[in-house]
Amino acid sequence: MVLFTNIRNLEATKIARLYQRRWQVELFFKWIKNHLKIKAFWGRSENAVKTQIWSAIASYMLVAIIRKKLKVDRTMHEMVQILSVSLLSKTPVDQLFKSPNAQSEDKTENKQLKIWEL
Repeated sequence: MVLFTNIRNLEATKIARLYQRRWQVELFFKWIKNHLKIKAFWGRSENAVKTQIWSAIASYMLVAIIRKKLKVDRTMHEMVQILSVSLLSKTPVDQLFKSPNAQSEDKTENKQLKIWEL
């Protein structure tokens, strides 16, 4: 491996480790952009950026936990969209992620007039 640098007072192995760590940081921010949908930071201080990142990670993890516990077969993106639209509704979370056909069957089943009792 050949690296070009203007840092002359460090050994080559240390410089290689620094680049390796920097690459991990770059991958982390790429993951944040792709998964957490942070397009811009609301604040410029270190605390503001950390708070926004941790809040986004916490909300992502909560959705992932809901997805696993309820065995939802929707994508994380779909789940986040559903949650954002129904944020202020009083619908139970497990009802939000039922398929539309299952929800409509439940509603029509209760409203059907029974002619014969079997």
